[in-house]
Amino acid sequence: MTAGLDLPAAPRRIGVFRALMLGDMLCAVPVLRALAARWPQAELVLIGLPWAREWAQRLPMVHRFIEFPGWPGLPEREPDLAALPGWLQAMQAERFDLLLQLQGSGSVVNHLLAVCAPQRLAGFAEPDDLAPEPALFTRWPRQGHEIERLLHLTDHLGLPRQGTGMLLPLTADDQARAAALLPPGDGPYACVHAGARFTSRRWPAERFAAVADQLARQGLRIVLTGSEAERPLVQRVQQAMQQPAIDLVGRTDFWSLAALVQGARLLLSNDTGVSHVAAAVGTPSVVVSSGSDVARWAPLDTARHTVLWADTPCRPCGHEHCPYQHECALAVGVDEVAAVALRLATAGAPAASAAVSAEEATA
Repeated sequence: MTAGLDLPAAPRRIGVFRALMLGDMLCAVPVLRALAARWPQAELVLIGLPWAREWAQRLPMVHRFIEFPGWPGLPEREPDLAALPGWLQAMQAERFDLLLQLQGSGSVVNHLLAVCAPQRLAGFAEPDDLAPEPALFTRWPRQGHEIERLLHLTDHLGLPRQGTGMLLPLTADDQARAAALLPPGDGPYACVHAGARFTSRRWPAERFAAVADQLARQGLRIVLTGSEAERPLVQRVQQAMQQPAIDLVGRTDFWSLAALVQGARLLLSNDTGVSHVAAAVGTPSVVVSSGSDVARWAPLDTARHTVLWADTPCRPCGHEHCPYQHECALAVGVDEVAAVALRLATAGAPAASAAVSAEEATA
């Protein structure tokens, strides 16, 4: 352990605060592994948004989950201010021996977590922000992959790394429900997921359709996935296609969708939550990244996953709707995406590709 750090030798209870969405949470798995390996006797409690409860319950290193009611300044959920006093009382009653702040720079939540009264609070903090025990805090890295940024804290605390892989445990029931959604017939399939929460992160539906047609002509069944809210978008994909497709929009829950992706030969998607699912379950993927920070979010396994993107001056983008001409999406062409997708799909195994720009893909 790093010299001079006053950490509990044998903590009874460790809390980890990270109230974010799917991809963000999957990136925290290596930190959870490092904590569990260093203190296997401790109860590890994950504090996060309501959606993450079942995922946390499936993680072998997590013993308990506490739902976070939100907080002003955090955009992931509307804060339930009426629930906050009770949540703070419950957090204080936990008497965490160690509480880790994995939310990011800490400027929004460090004061809140200090009020939770853990014995030790560790995390990320900027020089002028609250850090009750400065030795247990480190600055949030501004560069690098999200997994590496998070592991910067456990490195600082002297905890040995236990790998960088993500974890999304699936059950036989998940796989059976996914299989029941597919019509009778054999043969490999590709999942095509054209949706994303922000329209600024969406590659055009017609381009998804064109690549899907090429995959279908190579003998792959095309499975269109998405939420019920994304039905109009996916209908545009299907209407633009010349080949048949299996429409599963609105028919999956999170776990059956993950099992569908696990069973696929390939995933074609935007840079959104389902792309992290493919990385977690090991399914090769082709991801069109419009606006996001590729260095931060591209899968670390560059042999299995290819990210195609165009380097535009406005990246990374935080806009829900593109205020310009969506150059970052339109600069990635059908031919570039189809070439990589066909190579991965027909190989049936990881391809030697990486997160590259659209220009580099055809160089």
